[in-house]
Amino acid sequence: MMRSSPKITRVQLKVNQNNESVLVGIVSTEPDYKLSLAINKKFKISLKNSRPVIVQDENGTDIAFSRFSDDASKKGPYELISNRIEKNFLIRKLKNIDYIFQIHNAVNTLEADNIMSLLRSTDSVTAVFNLDLKSLKDKNLHYIIQ
Repeated sequence: MMRSSPKITRVQLKVNQNNESVLVGIVSTEPDYKLSLAINKKFKISLKNSRPVIVQDENGTDIAFSRFSDDASKKGPYELISNRIEKNFLIRKLKNIDYIFQIHNAVNTLEADNIMSLLRSTDSVTAVFNLDLKSLKDKNLHYIIQ
């Protein structure tokens, strides 16, 4: 008795070639933990306090900007990063922005627009801005974009 060779099935995988991050600036007077809870409720994700972004000021003093990450989300990882600690800013050109909400591997601009409108409808958010990575030049940007 001869064995028949197994049938080969070809499967096409759809790979997301867009590995760009989308940055959204958020203006909010709420502390970082309250804003992360509000975003968690709105997006049904789980932002959790993670390792802070640590930069040095001109005097060589370390400044820690809080970071909340959601790596377990099926939609893709999100990060909420504080842009302001007292009188210090992570991205100086964005002095009017309190937080940076980063969406890794955004599928398309429609997804980014939907995320921005959800953020705008969040109670503790005063304003939302789409941040253009190409025009944003700052020495601390590499701490966010990895």
